[in-house]
Amino acid sequence: MHRRTFLTTLAAGLAAIPLLPALAAGGETPMHGLIGKLRAVPGQRPALAAILLEATTAMPGCLSYVVAEDGEDEDALWVTEVWDNADSHQASLQLPAVRDAIARARPLIAGFDSHVTTRPLGGVGLSD
Repeated sequence: MHRRTFLTTLAAGLAAIPLLPALAAGGETPMHGLIGKLRAVPGQRPALAAILLEATTAMPGCLSYVVAEDGEDEDALWVTEVWDNADSHQASLQLPAVRDAIARARPLIAGFDSHVTTRPLGGVGLSD
């Protein structure tokens, strides 16, 4: 995967692709989700996870941001994000803490395995 996909998967997302918010029934903007798998430089998964987690404490519009270790790949992390809308996610990329995290995380990332954009409908912890 290329750099743009990487930025999208970080939260904080840490993305740099244009996002097209879809309109839900009644003119409301739907929630926006991202799920991505990234691979750390061998032995650097804990350090990369720490960077991703510390940048997530104050992101307006972020409803959920989860960093998880892959159970089968010792260098892989999964990042799952839910935002109140795509615009909030895009705005998060200008936050100083997120920009700093991107800069510090880049040298620890060996590559990207997958990335999807979703439209969350609800669930535990999310208002539907």
